[in-house]
Amino acid sequence: MAADTTDAFPQLSDAEIAALWQLGVRRAVAAGEYLYREGDPSYDFYVVLSGAVEIVVNADGEERLIARHPAGRFLGELNLLTGQRVYVSARVAETGEVLVLSRDAFRRVIATDPGLSDKILASFLARREILMSGAASSIRVIGSRFSPDSARVREFLSRSHIPHEWSDADDSEVGHFLREFDIATQDLPVVIVTGTVLRRPTPDVLAKYLGLTVGKLPDRCFDLIVVGGGPAGLAAAVYGASEGLRTLVLEMVAVGGQAGSSSRIENYLGFPTGISGGDLTQRATIQAQKFGAALSIPCTAVSLREEKEAGHFVLRLSDGTDVAGRAVIVATGARYRRLDAVGLERFESRGVYYAATELEARSCARSPVVVAGGGNSAGQAALFLAEAGSAVTIVIRRPDLAASMSRYLVDRIEADKRIVVRRNTRIVALEGDQSLSEVRVSGPGGEETIPSAGLFSFIGADPASEWLSGFTALDDRGFVLTDLSLGREQLNGSWEALGRSPLPFETSHPGLFAVGDVRSGSTKRVAAAVGEGAAAVRSVHSYLAFAPHA
Repeated sequence: MAADTTDAFPQLSDAEIAALWQLGVRRAVAAGEYLYREGDPSYDFYVVLSGAVEIVVNADGEERLIARHPAGRFLGELNLLTGQRVYVSARVAETGEVLVLSRDAFRRVIATDPGLSDKILASFLARREILMSGAASSIRVIGSRFSPDSARVREFLSRSHIPHEWSDADDSEVGHFLREFDIATQDLPVVIVTGTVLRRPTPDVLAKYLGLTVGKLPDRCFDLIVVGGGPAGLAAAVYGASEGLRTLVLEMVAVGGQAGSSSRIENYLGFPTGISGGDLTQRATIQAQKFGAALSIPCTAVSLREEKEAGHFVLRLSDGTDVAGRAVIVATGARYRRLDAVGLERFESRGVYYAATELEARSCARSPVVVAGGGNSAGQAALFLAEAGSAVTIVIRRPDLAASMSRYLVDRIEADKRIVVRRNTRIVALEGDQSLSEVRVSGPGGEETIPSAGLFSFIGADPASEWLSGFTALDDRGFVLTDLSLGREQLNGSWEALGRSPLPFETSHPGLFAVGDVRSGSTKRVAAAVGEGAAAVRSVHSYLAFAPHA
């Protein structure tokens, strides 16, 4: 097993066991007894007092040993915190005694004992990595590597850090699964979970089965609902939950947002050697759940209304479910417009960029690059990349840069011999091996190929704010207006009744806040998004202090 067992399987001290003793119940267990099984909707937290317990998983019809816990060890994995279905089984190997803590008691330990909390959570994260590394898994996905539906299921499981095994239906060794579960080609993709066969499941259906959606929650009313699970939303969840607000996070794809799919973030404070977006946002997710925040994915908000008499907002979700919150923070982000070019998806994160900073410039290592777009952002990027040593080709569909770019930028670009502008031209395909090496364009002279180590796309971004239209003020591009960006004409009579102006990050609708990329005027950087999410919680507290209670 390729994991650090010191982190994954620590020994509890006598003092730590004594602290847990106050919240648990002793129970005798016999060899062969199962404390919990794969597929169970939930389980308790166990400490082995005597005897031994084995953690096993059913793989291809056989039980595979993952770990053996002697006296002094505790059982469990991340789903004890997140509420997901159980991915492994715990079987008593030697008769003895265990200490049993309910999930509520376990959460109390996590919330009140920093030393134990750190040890347990570090262990849970390491154990999840063991499962993610392919040591064993109770979830098998069977599909075609050429199927978009299969790709969506795999992406959802991977980005959600859910351990699973992938099998291509075209591989000969998969035939026995197809026969055993009577799976036909039209059933693919199929997800087999502890003997249950989900045929052609969408990520929504799979998430509901695994216990990742609102349906698992006993509550439907919260102090704070955060819509969006990117850096801004996760920061708001961490600070909201840690400061005592009953907090729910709704994410429509997978936690992390666009940052979560980044292979490496090198300019985030505190990580001088860099960190992947997935690791950063997974840690933030666990941090929010540690403090009691609830999470529902994938979960799309489709409308918002206010119940003034009850003193809360009501969000309608895409599955018809309603959830209520006394305050709402919108952190749904922006969807960068993507070029309609063959090979784009293949090279995203491997040569296609939506920002031009020192980090991206270093990635191109003074090699030739292409900038797509004719706005100010594209012009500034082209000049920056040229200064960094790259030969730059700007590709625009229009006949002239001046139609969409400030004159001073146009003048600088025309005077820079390192920059070439290709007018009336569009990008049709991206080519390369492991990374981007060429961009194929179509212009007045026909198609040709331009050598390029990087394609910098600045063709605009669309905010994920359509569900707010008519409820709060948006700018002319659909980004949400907040506090100082709001004019007198956008503030209705309710503000006069309140006797105050909008708080920082508050929208034209009192109690509704917006942070991150969806907010008009925001800085499109992870650190800025985190700062906005954290700061908005201060405004939420101020609002709730004077708002009516549900």
